[in-house]
Amino acid sequence: MRILCAVDGSEHSQWGIQALEAFAGQAPDQVVLLHIIDQPSLQAAVNKNSVARKRALAAMEKAGTTLLRDAARAARLALGQAATRPRTKFQTILAHGLIAQTISRTARRLKADLILMGSRGLSDIQGFLLGSVSRQVAATAPCPLLVVKQPLTALLRVAIAVDDSKPSRAAARFLRSRILPESSMVTILTSMESPVTDFAARYLSESQLAELKRPVMERATRLVNGLRDEFIKDGVSVVTQVQMDHVIDTIVKHVEASHDQLLVIGSRELTKSERLYLGSVSESLLRHAPCSVLIVRGARV
Repeated sequence: MRILCAVDGSEHSQWGIQALEAFAGQAPDQVVLLHIIDQPSLQAAVNKNSVARKRALAAMEKAGTTLLRDAARAARLALGQAATRPRTKFQTILAHGLIAQTISRTARRLKADLILMGSRGLSDIQGFLLGSVSRQVAATAPCPLLVVKQPLTALLRVAIAVDDSKPSRAAARFLRSRILPESSMVTILTSMESPVTDFAARYLSESQLAELKRPVMERATRLVNGLRDEFIKDGVSVVTQVQMDHVIDTIVKHVEASHDQLLVIGSRELTKSERLYLGSVSESLLRHAPCSVLIVRGARV
């Protein structure tokens, strides 16, 4: 597996590098460490002062080179390959451009299997007005994206939120085949909205409501049971949970109560207008989930 790890020297960026420790049991073939100089922002800061721009750019490039050298050393330590013959190839890239777009473009060029990055998170107001780099990458990434929100050195408790869609099934396959250690406990979770609105439910009897909800619950149960069997075949400890409630709230509450370290979700492509007006479940969970989040799209498994 080829992992692209974006670094910027911040604490949450270091969490992203440290998260490589969770992959030490099945070391990736290649880790590419990427540092991006936000040249458009630099240009705006110095305005038309070309001398100041050149000096600032030279200083940032020197600092970026040092940062990448230190990041490579930390990545080797995280993978346990600092003192042994490395099983993983390491590469460093110093790039210029808009950060989120450059990460996605580099991942596409390298045919990366996974983008790994830390995220400090933003408040709802900041996130709405400005967005965050991780959310921008989530919207454009050509491959799965792992956003590390807190130190993550092992995957002991993992939740995967699923629905009856190809992206969800791809997320389950990617989790089983690429990153999940045998020691993990996995919860397969699905939540469906009720087929009856609260207003309409006032005029239906309990038996009528149950009759309408039954086929929805049965389909969801068959889905998680089928996925559970696939995990069990791979020797993974797994439990299932099926609920009928608000999707985002249910998943976030489960992760909080279970103290899961990682939430895995599949994501379909949205058009620009869909993303603007509707958002997506994956982007909402990336913003609200208290743990690290793996968004799977475009996975090659």
